Amino acid sequence: MKQKTLFYCTECGNETPKWAGKCPACGAWNTIVEQPEPAVSAKSGGRSGGSRGRLTAPKAQPVTELDSDEEIRFPTGMGELDRVLGGGAVKGSLVLVGGAPGIGKSTLMLQICSKLCEFSKVLYVSGEESTHQLKLRARRLQVDSASLYVLSETGLDEVLGAVEAEKPDVLIVDSIQTLCREDLDSPAGSVSQVKECTMTLMHLAKSQGITVFVIGHVNKEGSIAGPKVLEHMVDCVLYFEGDRHTTHRILRAAKNRFGATNEIGVFEMRNEGLVQVENPSELLLSGRPDDAPGTCVTCVMEGMRPVLAEIQALVVSSSGTNPRRTSNGFDYNRAAMLLAVLEKRGGLKVSACDAYINIIGGLWLEEPAADLGAVVAIASSYLDRPVPGDMVAIGEVGLTGELRTVTQLSQRISEARRLGFRRCLIPAHGAESLRVPEGLEVIPARNIGEAIRAALGQRG
Repeated sequence: MKQKTLFYCTECGNETPKWAGKCPACGAWNTIVEQPEPAVSAKSGGRSGGSRGRLTAPKAQPVTELDSDEEIRFPTGMGELDRVLGGGAVKGSLVLVGGAPGIGKSTLMLQICSKLCEFSKVLYVSGEESTHQLKLRARRLQVDSASLYVLSETGLDEVLGAVEAEKPDVLIVDSIQTLCREDLDSPAGSVSQVKECTMTLMHLAKSQGITVFVIGHVNKEGSIAGPKVLEHMVDCVLYFEGDRHTTHRILRAAKNRFGATNEIGVFEMRNEGLVQVENPSELLLSGRPDDAPGTCVTCVMEGMRPVLAEIQALVVSSSGTNPRRTSNGFDYNRAAMLLAVLEKRGGLKVSACDAYINIIGGLWLEEPAADLGAVVAIASSYLDRPVPGDMVAIGEVGLTGELRTVTQLSQRISEARRLGFRRCLIPAHGAESLRVPEGLEVIPARNIGEAIRAALGQRG
């Protein structure tokens, strides 16, 4: 008898009886894959989480009678990780840590075990490394505790058995793509395996109050491999970003049920492991060239933390009929808009030039407060005149060339002054009521023309 197959969407996890080029649920193209229909054995009693076989139905409760105690948080030993999690890990939560292979996910999880083992029992399950390899890595990271238990296993039933025997407070699974249930016929890493294993771990975390960290690999598009529904199941989704050829690593929260999602954690990869960078502005600005055209410093808010970032621009004459536009770390459409505004309102003929924009340090600037810094950097490269090394440009640029004020401007200029900057180019609106730190000169500008003249001494 031929085994039945189902079709899954790798983007949203929707199941369909036949293949289609476009997912009917999320509308994504070329995301439907064929998988064997999960064959559930008799010992499992049906799909995980099902209500079949219950003698009594669960009773609903009024919201006024629910327990209102706050969640129990505990530190992980990494302040940058605690910042992204919202103040620490939450007991009974399921956290998914995603990132490219070799970026440092396993290193981060093994390093936090050193602090967690001081007050709790930790079970580290690895399906990719042997116990000997884990021992060598733990020795290099100086992680040595009798409260850390290591298991090299890929079977979910064996993992649940180890949890039942050891009763850990924290469970770390590396990685979810290697875990598999024996009662499912599909291979490890398939859509059905990833979804069912995650559902089982979520039930384990909620029912027994175990904090579970799950490591997941990302695909070539940069999203976590497996169905998109995987991210909807967990309580927190963290992305570990960075170039493997550089030492900078950035941890972001894409989803957090117990905190904000706009915080970032900055790390530096060294031989002894990941080192926290408590002042990322100094790290991102280190090595900045002096008196070089095409570079400008701006300040963006990552959660409650002001971060100074360097924007570099290169504008050269185009040899083709269609000038090239490239941006790295800056939204491409916004960069194209700023180039159009700079030509129409600033008087610089950049339409016949190739333009390249790059954000140093692997940051991604999404905030409109970086608009003015980008415009000044582009104008500096076009006019071949350097921006003063002690100047910071902060502000949003409108389509008419006007400068709009941004939120939390006082914190931004205070951070700039703390790092030694003496001049700050900001929008004129609201500048008169701003508390300026001692030693910092605020230069207000109403439009990009005034801003270019103030920064470069040229009429824009």
